[in-house]
Amino acid sequence: MTPLAYNHNSAQSDAAHGSCANHPHKGADAGLKGRLWVSIALTGIIFVVELAGGYLTNSLALMSDAVHVFMDVFALSLSLAAIYIAELPPTHTRTYGLHRVEVFVSWANSFILILITSAIFYSAYVRFGNPQPVESVGMLIVAVIGLVVNLIVALWLMGYAKNNLNVKSAFFHVVGDAAASVGVIVGAIIIYYTGWSFVDPLISDLIGAIILVGSFSILYDSSHILLEGVPKDIELSAVIDDIKSSRGIIGVHSIHVWSICHDVYALSAHLDIDPLHRSRTGEILNEVNDCLAATHHIFYTTLQAECSRCEMNDTLRPIVHREREHLH
Repeated sequence: MTPLAYNHNSAQSDAAHGSCANHPHKGADAGLKGRLWVSIALTGIIFVVELAGGYLTNSLALMSDAVHVFMDVFALSLSLAAIYIAELPPTHTRTYGLHRVEVFVSWANSFILILITSAIFYSAYVRFGNPQPVESVGMLIVAVIGLVVNLIVALWLMGYAKNNLNVKSAFFHVVGDAAASVGVIVGAIIIYYTGWSFVDPLISDLIGAIILVGSFSILYDSSHILLEGVPKDIELSAVIDDIKSSRGIIGVHSIHVWSICHDVYALSAHLDIDPLHRSRTGEILNEVNDCLAATHHIFYTTLQAECSRCEMNDTLRPIVHREREHLH
């Protein structure tokens, strides 16, 4: 008997569709947009203040922090743009829509910030060999203003950064800059009491190190999504066990789990169904979809029942590149 194929998308099931309709990511966008607009305005003002203050006080640390603040403005602006772009509907050429834009923005933010940090390290290296006098009082005042604003923006975005990789990347920019402002404040106090000018480039290097830690973390997370990796909070073996727990399923083959964007997961798999339970195929697939949605936050699935080309141990089936056949 030739096995039958049955495909089902969990977004179509009543239970899963109800969960998707109440998805927190969509409901939060209106409030998030407003907060991002305000955050962009505040950080833009601080960028101008710190850049001017760094120039007037001859502080490399303050100017380095200004560069970081500029990247905050850039990151927040890209994050806001990504939200608007992700709302565009799917098309015949982009059937998933443009949800991946926010992941790519996260990757781009982090990569560009790593390049900027390299320039900061170089400037600090040059100044170590040629220390410059710094006006510490002005440096301290500007750094305190920057710290206060950065803390306000960080608290403003904290709730959204927990569940949104796109906002998380911008949030890391702001938190890193707040930490950098603390470093500038400490450096200004030390220079004021000791006159040690080398503290200024030293603080610049510390700022660069803070930037790199957050940047590499976001770069890794966004690259993992772009490379179709299994979502970090999903244990593949647990997903397979839950699928097999449905009565009538005797095997799972060719399973793939990936992220469309930071919080939208998808799955495809071939399921071997016991011949005695094939009359229940639709019921079984609905059970699997409801379980995946409720337990693993996977709402978009394609399940093929009674696969005919799978080996018994072919759980992770390799992707094979095949040449196109030309019809004459």
